[in-house]
Amino acid sequence: MRRILLLRAVNVGGANKLPMAWLKAALTELGCTEVTTLLQSGNAVVSGGDVAGALEKHITTELGLTVRVLTRTRDELADVIARCPWPDRVADPKSVHVDFLSAAPTAAKVATLDPAPLAPDEFVVDGAEAFLWYANGSGRSKLTNDLLERRLGVTGTARNWNTVTKLLTLADA
Repeated sequence: MRRILLLRAVNVGGANKLPMAWLKAALTELGCTEVTTLLQSGNAVVSGGDVAGALEKHITTELGLTVRVLTRTRDELADVIARCPWPDRVADPKSVHVDFLSAAPTAAKVATLDPAPLAPDEFVVDGAEAFLWYANGSGRSKLTNDLLERRLGVTGTARNWNTVTKLLTLADA
């Protein structure tokens, strides 16, 4: 089974430095095959079982870092892409992001997200994903992963639409 591993907050802003060559070797050591990494921001596509917990422990033991690892199967990722609420907006793939969540938040938690102060940016929480649209880019937006994690009570890691679709292409290779 092909799995997509999404490491939270690695190689961003100088924190949690984790070389992709190290990640690839670690995943192979944990029994994964057909290991491919994408970019330097903690994305991997592998064949094998769900190694998220084992990888988190391995990263802590070997590198002294606490890094959450979220996973989706190839089919789950294809479903995420199919559920994008803004298919017309993906023509600008850097404005559409997916925040992959560790679990689907409760409706009560989702209700704590008031869209008004986040405008003109928009979000849709659908299952264990939050779809984000940044009208003027994500750099200065108030719609952040930290905000979503605090309000929804789950861990999340966001990827832009380009990365999401490239990960599916890698899973299909």
